[in-house]
Amino acid sequence: MTTTRRAAPAAGHFAFARTLLFAVAVSLAGLAAAGPAEAEDYRLGVMDKLRIRVAEWQTAEGTIRDWSAVSGDYSVGADGMISLPFVGSLPASDRTTGELADEIGKKMQILFGLRDRPSASVELAQYRPIYISGEIQTPGEYPYAPGMTVLKAVSLGGGLRRAETGQRFARDFLRSQGDASVYLAERNRLLIRRARLIAEMSGAAAIDMPAELKGTPDAEPILESEMALMTSRDKRLRLQLTALADLKELLRSEIESLAKKSETQTRQLTLVEGDREKVDALAEKGLAISSRRLSLEQRVADLQAALLDIDTASLKAKQDINKATQDETNLQNDWDAQLAEELQNTEQELDTLTLKLGTTRDLMAEALLQSADSASMTKHVSAANVVYSIVRDVDGESRQIAASETTRVLPGDVVKVDVSVAMR
Repeated sequence: MTTTRRAAPAAGHFAFARTLLFAVAVSLAGLAAAGPAEAEDYRLGVMDKLRIRVAEWQTAEGTIRDWSAVSGDYSVGADGMISLPFVGSLPASDRTTGELADEIGKKMQILFGLRDRPSASVELAQYRPIYISGEIQTPGEYPYAPGMTVLKAVSLGGGLRRAETGQRFARDFLRSQGDASVYLAERNRLLIRRARLIAEMSGAAAIDMPAELKGTPDAEPILESEMALMTSRDKRLRLQLTALADLKELLRSEIESLAKKSETQTRQLTLVEGDREKVDALAEKGLAISSRRLSLEQRVADLQAALLDIDTASLKAKQDINKATQDETNLQNDWDAQLAEELQNTEQELDTLTLKLGTTRDLMAEALLQSADSASMTKHVSAANVVYSIVRDVDGESRQIAASETTRVLPGDVVKVDVSVAMR
């Protein structure tokens, strides 16, 4: 979006001068933030973050056009380019901020056919990071700050790595020992769970103690807990199956009752139909009134409707019995499938824990061995010599430069710290 601020014609030259002063002030602020050494010849590089502002003084109108659509924060990409809206990609790597600002102004003037060249301000919002590696506490990527030295960079990484020799190995041993205890307890619990699942699948009334855990003091409480769980699960399953069996028995009783009721209704219907035939015969001879005949017809219809309702209810009860039977089958099948899945998952967890336990025991043995070795080596250690170096990209090539604690660090540098131990 382009915003135009209009000034009075008489004050046009004053507005232009003010714009120039503003641009100069912004540039000076960027140089001051960069620091004396970096501001002179600092060349942009990949991962540098820039803040770009563009404005245009329109001489004919005496106004300032703010190119807000182009202004914004940008990063130098891996290809050394920055991409601006409308302007496109521009090479930024190995350029100064002033060179890039001049290029942006020229590019926009040509691209948009402007009479006056836009004034671009490019300042560093954030330098590309530095990297610290070697014998320090926390190697990795860190933000760059102007005036940074090797010593300051090393302090960001927590200083030199503190050699703990035997203490470190003892700590590793204790940590591995704690992990082994956790893995062993989990393995015991999984072994008893597997025994419980096998007992449930076979329908056994009790859980057999796994052979691997016989004589283990902590195994009995786990076995009792799993036994209580198996009893609870079996009770719940039996209650569900019993409820379905009771429902089926209730439905069978209902069907029997409906059958008896149907017999009674059928006998009544037979009697009423007999009376109706007699009345029909008398009506043909003129000896019966029509109301009597109509009443019998209504009675026959009611009995037939009642028989139909009884048959419908009986059919519904039979369908419910079939559904309850299917529910019994599904419940048992789901239970068997759940047991099989739980057993499979338990076997997988056991295999994983066995591997972890073996690895942890190997680490314990290695820590003990290293602790003994470091204790013997410590007797011969005299002093440590710290060597600093900087890996810097120069003309597209990586070069390693010898450094000291006071050597200045530049954005993108890799600070290497090596420690050599002198022996007695």
